[in-house]
Amino acid sequence: MRKFLFSILLLVAYSGCAQAQCPAENKAFQAGEELEYTLYFNWSFIWIKCGSATFKTRAAYYHGQDAYRCDLLFRTNEKFDSYFTLRDTLEGYVTKDLVPLYFYKASLEGKDHRLEKAWYSYPEGRCNVRLEYTNPHGVVYKNTVEKSECMYDMMSMMAYARSFDGNKYKKGDRLYFDMTSSDEVFRQTMIYRGKENFKANDGVTYRCMVFSMLDWEEKKKEKEILRFYFSDDDNHLPLRIDFKLKFGTAKAFFTGGKNLRNPSNAIVKK
Repeated sequence: MRKFLFSILLLVAYSGCAQAQCPAENKAFQAGEELEYTLYFNWSFIWIKCGSATFKTRAAYYHGQDAYRCDLLFRTNEKFDSYFTLRDTLEGYVTKDLVPLYFYKASLEGKDHRLEKAWYSYPEGRCNVRLEYTNPHGVVYKNTVEKSECMYDMMSMMAYARSFDGNKYKKGDRLYFDMTSSDEVFRQTMIYRGKENFKANDGVTYRCMVFSMLDWEEKKKEKEILRFYFSDDDNHLPLRIDFKLKFGTAKAFFTGGKNLRNPSNAIVKK
């Protein structure tokens, strides 16, 4: 389930950057945007509506600096709580040009409580991230990682990934990036799969760009752990995510949004 939550926020990725702070021009979203999702789980060939997710962006200040604050809430419904309870609260701050500043995640997954925090700084053109992780037994782990490349958490990657022009990719292209998780930093790989149409839970069919996230099996073979779709327009809206989990399959479908920055030009059919 932790991989499930990690994956839903890695909706797209950026292949590289010229400097540690990785500024990018944001043309995809604005303060006030709100996105809604419905979560489904496959249980013995039956798809069950298991919960919902809400993503909100607003204008904020971080240590006196203009910033975006992004909040993401996950929760399972009462019916699914009897199988698995999920209550996750995530918060992230990025600069106006999408540089990571701070990340916070408080989670209840099953009976496990976890807490993750990340603080970013950029000394001498490098990226420094200070990590703190509290596991379900209350043990606190701390770590500091510094790299010449950019590093991201779940929330800042979601914001940053919406800034690039995905039409520059070719089918089969691989993307690489560094992501924090708990008190560590991992190298991640994704593959661009091309374009497909998808009918979201708002009843609208969208033209989407499709990406896969890869993991390694014990036999050193790559396997797809998720496939996700985002709108092929200037909004780069995350519209669908398919998850391949150890105990089943899950999907997240876009239900609706408001205060979008750009017209929805990826609509194929209403």
